Amino acid sequence: MADARLTPALGCLAALLAGGLTTLSAAPFSLWWLGPMAAGLVYLGLPAQTPGQAALRGWCYGLGLFGSGASWVYVSIHDYGYTGVPLALLLTALFVAGLALFFALTLWLYRRLCGPRLAALSFAGAWVLGEWLRTWLFTGFPWLLLGSAQVDSPLAPWAPVGGVYLLTLITALTGSLGVELLRRRAWAAAPLAALWLVPLTLPAQWASPAGEPVRVALLQGNLPQLIKWTPEGQRRAIDTYLSMTRGLEADVDLVIWPEAALPMFEDQAAPILDRARAGLPAGADLLTGILQRDEEGRYYNSVVGRGDVEGEYRKAHLVPFGEYLPLESLLRGAIAFFDLPAPTMAPGPADQAPIRAGGLTIGNAICYEIIYADLVASRAREAGVLLTVSNDTWFGRSIGPLQHLQMARLRALENGRPVVRATSNGVTALIDSQGRITARVPQFEATVLEGEVTPMQGLTPFTRTGSWPAWLLAALLVLPGIQRRAPSQ
Repeated sequence: MADARLTPALGCLAALLAGGLTTLSAAPFSLWWLGPMAAGLVYLGLPAQTPGQAALRGWCYGLGLFGSGASWVYVSIHDYGYTGVPLALLLTALFVAGLALFFALTLWLYRRLCGPRLAALSFAGAWVLGEWLRTWLFTGFPWLLLGSAQVDSPLAPWAPVGGVYLLTLITALTGSLGVELLRRRAWAAAPLAALWLVPLTLPAQWASPAGEPVRVALLQGNLPQLIKWTPEGQRRAIDTYLSMTRGLEADVDLVIWPEAALPMFEDQAAPILDRARAGLPAGADLLTGILQRDEEGRYYNSVVGRGDVEGEYRKAHLVPFGEYLPLESLLRGAIAFFDLPAPTMAPGPADQAPIRAGGLTIGNAICYEIIYADLVASRAREAGVLLTVSNDTWFGRSIGPLQHLQMARLRALENGRPVVRATSNGVTALIDSQGRITARVPQFEATVLEGEVTPMQGLTPFTRTGSWPAWLLAALLVLPGIQRRAPSQ
């Protein structure tokens, strides 16, 4: 299989296809084995390309990936952002094209700095460093990381060792080494086999139970997003969550309402929350997502409690254009999409103590935060259970909520902690410490999920260190491939 057989045009077509295959590797399709194939398609013939050609191939891959896998943003912009079809399509296209630039930059730098020596290794390392950049630059967007789809694959035991970026590294290596094997380069067989055989020797469980199971009830109100912040929406939210709470079984220890369950501030909702507490089963506690405001006029997206609850949580990593508006003085009022339905949020402290409720020590990640592996690991170090409350109504009936759920499952596996996921209209689920869904309820229904969650103790290697070992390993794989003289443009 000669590199010359893959022209730049065919390489771009292959990369575009690879982006779509990466989407298929993730939820809800979960064809995890397509992930290595996608990486291999991007790598095929890449060492023979100029930096400019490599950048174009990376951009085409990004178009295929985000155009197929993150097209749900159109739902948020059009259906809930009060934006017409032409403008919504334009904004979605700009979103996809902009995100694709991360892959263009990654492959441009890869070919600018690295030569053909150990190209398969430096390619995989560069891919991970590109994902690292996408995780934090411009507040970050670590959605559809290559390794996220491997939560159900034979590679999954690597997750507690090095997290999602180690999974990405191994997935990309599998693709590039697989291409080298097709070229009849036998040296690639040994490292490829090791990547897939070592998981058979890893512990099945890094953590152990820290107590008896706790009975929880997650309320999914399924209220219309378009009227949520109107007086009618407030009345419906109050009636729905109070009536659902009163109907709970007597053996529940902890009741959880989703993100911003009541569309009002905590001080306004205090009498309603007190009524909810009075209607709880005996001895049960209540946690709810809600907005807060302080004396200085700052607003927070929070989790608070009623009953025998200690502590609260304020969301630390906010969603741009959802919870705050970058360049607000320029953009607000320009089009309806930029007029946020709720006040601009302020971030909570990065280091927050866990909440104690229902006999559990709970690490929190509100909605979007669950996709940040290192943020969740920091919450898991002092917690026996992870809680994520979310409002995935913004995704509509797209694949977005199912991708979101898959990332929550990976956070459970990485940290050896069960994840309790309470959402407004789905997917509400209980996930055990190995990332398996133990209970869930249908989307788009007003319903209650009752089940048990077992707190865990003991830290996985990933929880102890976070992602930096995987990032360091990726950099070390790139270094040997760097050549003294850059290839000609």
